[in-house]
Amino acid sequence: MQTFSELVLDKLDTLVVVVNNSGDVEYVSKSSKKLLGYEPEQLLGDQWWIKPRLSAREGQEIREKIKNLLLHDSSSISQRFEHAFKTSQGMIKWFKWSSTVVNENQLVGIGLDITEKKLSEQRMLEVNRSLTERNKEITDSINYAQKIQQAILPDPSFLKEKFADGFVLYQPKDIVSGDYFFFHETESKKYVAAIDCTGHGVPGAMMSVIANSLLKEVFFNKKLASPEEILFELDELLFEALNKNNTEDIRYDGMDISLISVDKQTNLMEFAGAMRPIFIIQQGVLTEIKGSKFPLGFHHCKKDFVLNTVQLNEGDMIYLSSDGYGDQFGGDRNKKMNRRAFKELLLSVADMSGEEQEAFLEYAHKNWKQDEEQTDDLLVIGVRV
Repeated sequence: MQTFSELVLDKLDTLVVVVNNSGDVEYVSKSSKKLLGYEPEQLLGDQWWIKPRLSAREGQEIREKIKNLLLHDSSSISQRFEHAFKTSQGMIKWFKWSSTVVNENQLVGIGLDITEKKLSEQRMLEVNRSLTERNKEITDSINYAQKIQQAILPDPSFLKEKFADGFVLYQPKDIVSGDYFFFHETESKKYVAAIDCTGHGVPGAMMSVIANSLLKEVFFNKKLASPEEILFELDELLFEALNKNNTEDIRYDGMDISLISVDKQTNLMEFAGAMRPIFIIQQGVLTEIKGSKFPLGFHHCKKDFVLNTVQLNEGDMIYLSSDGYGDQFGGDRNKKMNRRAFKELLLSVADMSGEEQEAFLEYAHKNWKQDEEQTDDLLVIGVRV
């Protein structure tokens, strides 16, 4: 019949082992039968270092460590470690040991079965490893997609070559961007567009690829010239592109856009916008021209894209942007930067060179958001006549 202490050891899945200063095991608790499959008598003497060990060499090394501990530690010293054992059926079990030198001749070890905990940790490590590998694969794919997206973006040097000066502040939120910019030139006009597609990250980037394709269709194949006509055509093409293979649910993805054309001879600017405005600074005065309150592609209904004309003069600045700059959370109260603050920023930088404006706006954005996460993709285009 088991004693009370032995019953407790069984219930707690605990082993007790006593080792003498010769390295021989003098006592093994009866719980060894339940936990390791060996009768206590089978593990006495040097068999403790052989039968349940993963290898004979490992058992011998641990035995020597125990002997050295007994030889050099005359006072009571606690030792804690985890160790794996092999059961009589060949299974692997883990024990967490607490050992104490009780006198110069004996060491008592108490081992708690932590196999389930260890297996859980191993499963968690495997899951984490798998997730890390998966995350790397996804990140590598997105980084490659970034290279593709950058390849279809026009060269910002267009603004300095075709206008007096200019800049593009372009900062994706998640590697790839739903914001997109487009430049075009004909014999008589120069075009600049800022596009804000639905979403950001990969979905937004896919939409930007569609935007690039449709803009080229409108400019190169259909050869439309007036900004409002271009927006009407883009709206139709985008809705068809998103729903051509969809017979049930209409897709309500779309994009906002501000589009200007500037006549090469007269500097007469034409503007049409879908949900996005432009800002013009002339002789220190800022004027905002709002776009129509209809996005491209989002609703298939009758829309009205209005054409605005402004006579520009040498030195005037025009700004086109997505909503990412103004929607950034930050500041002392962690609120969005409002449109008024954005306009004040534009007025403060308007007399700087394009490069200086880009650098200052980037700095102001970082200073505003501080440690906050970037809220959305960022795009600001500045053009000087």
